[in-house]
Amino acid sequence: MKSSLASKPSITSACDVEVVVRRPTPSNVRRYTLLLIFCITQFIYALTNSALFSAIPSLVRKFGFTQSQSVWIISAYQLTFASFLLMSGKISDIYNPKHTFITGKFIVGVISIGLGFVSDGILFLALRALSGIAASLTVPSALALLVGLFPEPRHQAVAIAAFGAWGSIGIVLGLITGALFVEYAGWSWVFWFVPMVIIPTTFISAVLIPSPTKNVVRESEFTKFRSLDVTGISILTVAVILFIFSVTTGSTTSWGSAMTLAPLVIAIAMIAAFFFWEAFQPIECAAVPSSTWFIPNFSVLFGTALLPYFWWANIFTTYVSLWQDIYKWSPMSSAIHMLPIGITAFVFSFANRVKGLSSMSAKWPILCGALMMMLSLVLFAFADTPDKYWPLVFPGFILGSAGAMLANISANIAIFRATTPSMAGTVGAIFNCGLQLGSAVGLAAVSSIQASVQVRNGGPSNYEGQSAGFWFMLSCISAAAMAVLVFYRTDTARKRVEGTVVCDEK
Repeated sequence: MKSSLASKPSITSACDVEVVVRRPTPSNVRRYTLLLIFCITQFIYALTNSALFSAIPSLVRKFGFTQSQSVWIISAYQLTFASFLLMSGKISDIYNPKHTFITGKFIVGVISIGLGFVSDGILFLALRALSGIAASLTVPSALALLVGLFPEPRHQAVAIAAFGAWGSIGIVLGLITGALFVEYAGWSWVFWFVPMVIIPTTFISAVLIPSPTKNVVRESEFTKFRSLDVTGISILTVAVILFIFSVTTGSTTSWGSAMTLAPLVIAIAMIAAFFFWEAFQPIECAAVPSSTWFIPNFSVLFGTALLPYFWWANIFTTYVSLWQDIYKWSPMSSAIHMLPIGITAFVFSFANRVKGLSSMSAKWPILCGALMMMLSLVLFAFADTPDKYWPLVFPGFILGSAGAMLANISANIAIFRATTPSMAGTVGAIFNCGLQLGSAVGLAAVSSIQASVQVRNGGPSNYEGQSAGFWFMLSCISAAAMAVLVFYRTDTARKRVEGTVVCDEK
């Protein structure tokens, strides 16, 4: 069977988007070898980010970060990854997914070598931000290549599911891997391990990925550049950076100081400017087309997308710091105690296969997942001593991680059910951007609240700061759940699904 990218007619748009005509269909051995490479790439990214949580206390001591500043260790990567994910899908389409994937992957490998040698905190964060940009190039391009390599719907679904599942496995194993590196080799090996896998598989990919034929539409470099919406992406990225800077600065200086308020006001103005800019861009050239907000339930589902990583990232960061810095647990002991989160997330990543759940309106699984996250946070708020791990923290890990994954899967399925195929790529990028932004902004807000409360209540050893962070998270998730309850329209979603089914039958 020919690739889905084969024999497509020439099309043009307001931005003269280029169209790939034909890619040779490779053998099964070649296809599944490439699938394995794509999965390994996803696995390594997830493993590294998960492993980094075990290294946070060591990195804080190495670079002299404060608690509120430490959020940048994770957020520097997530912020640029999320923002440039909106652009990287278009880069893949315009400049060839093969070249985009190989370039991004190779740059990640090279930057990871440098990260292990860095001795300056600012340079470390800058390299983390650059690695987020490079990594964002590989995700849409890998998915585009998978779709071309597996055009058959059944095989394609299995390939994409495997791609996502390997990410879940990386999260689970990353906790243990990071603890092993930190405890027995040093934090640098969290990064040095990456190029040992990434660089060799990059060269293999360059040989095995089929090259497409020449493009039928030839457009100027200016037209290509315009369609990437660099202006919009830059405005959004700078706005979120300023917002996180303002929130983290407020906890260490004063919430009424100019250093806190000025970046906050500028960030809000730039976010408004971003949406104003996007409203006047052609659909083909906008990172976030204004029409996406009119997709049924899109706004409330985007709000839901902010929650899962918001929960996971803050729980990881809070408890790793608490256990290693205050309770003096070893990195390995901390990682083992964290395992229920990763294992539960992996198990519930297959929740959509449960009979009846896939046909149910996404509103109810999302609300159920939000309720589970809320209940877990209540348990965490009272777990103020190490001996409360088993009665409070352990069940909270299972309950909250299951709820986060349930909400994530349900929102993901619902958002694509409500989206036309022509908008699927853009909506998918926006949804994944929301996942990462929820983590980056949420980490900054919760860490800032924790630091502010700890300053007034005896320092980090006092559990008041952690407890305040959990109650803040509870209020955020409660607000999102209320929005789903009130604004999610099951009738519109049902009509959209039914319309799709009828169309397919024709």
